[in-house]
Amino acid sequence: MSEESRARFAAEARGEAPDLATLCLLMGFEADLVDRNGELDTVLAPSRRTLEQLAVRAAAALGPAERPAAETAAVLAGVLAGGADLRGGPGVYDRLESSLLHQVLRRGRGLPITVSVVWIAVGRLIGVPVHGVALPGHFVVGVGTPGEDCVLVDPFHGGRTLTLDDAARITAEAGYALEHEMLRPAEPADIVLRVLGNIRAWAAARPEHARTQLWATELSLLLPRHPAQLRLERGELLVKTGRFTEGAAEMESYATILDAFDPESAQRVRFEARAARHRLN
Repeated sequence: MSEESRARFAAEARGEAPDLATLCLLMGFEADLVDRNGELDTVLAPSRRTLEQLAVRAAAALGPAERPAAETAAVLAGVLAGGADLRGGPGVYDRLESSLLHQVLRRGRGLPITVSVVWIAVGRLIGVPVHGVALPGHFVVGVGTPGEDCVLVDPFHGGRTLTLDDAARITAEAGYALEHEMLRPAEPADIVLRVLGNIRAWAAARPEHARTQLWATELSLLLPRHPAQLRLERGELLVKTGRFTEGAAEMESYATILDAFDPESAQRVRFEARAARHRLN
């Protein structure tokens, strides 16, 4: 099933209009935290139904009349943070489940970015413009049309509306000055890369979860845009999990990329690859 889900992940990520929710739900197959029995779409169906139910409730609450973005955001907050109790909470940063959409839908708790993914997915289902805003250190959403009537909302903290001063404070806490570019809508592939980056960081801090870091790295490499150094990370993780030949080959391939601009680092990577091969003896 993992092979099928990865093929679906790669195809979705490289399509003309990637579905963010589908990409995030497919991560569950890698994490061994979803029932893999049955067809792929059948396994995804419960989470999709939950999103559809939230969308039905949101559409009913909004009604047919057009509303200013601030009012729309308040209604969505009432449905998603109020009625569904979807938000952050104590200990979410310590749990892998907080980065997995199907678990966030089940538990009602997640990281800022995964809670925001629910808002984006519901907005997509009901035709309300909701987009991700990848502020440094804290992911939020924009409700409304960028550049026109649009407000910033923090789903992690109950859907509260943010001012530009609030956004500046958030970025300052992460060590940055707020720039206009930070407020632009985040692309689905970039959101998924950030989700996977959170998973990689969670696993890297827990050496016993090297295989989790490996699958998060491998999914990242299936995205249309990703840092080239993930090839090295994959190679090192393959070696760490006992797949020495594969890991050495990946490191040697990355060294070839480095040759053009950093031959000294390429030499070091090749040394690591040879050391990995010697571990087979």
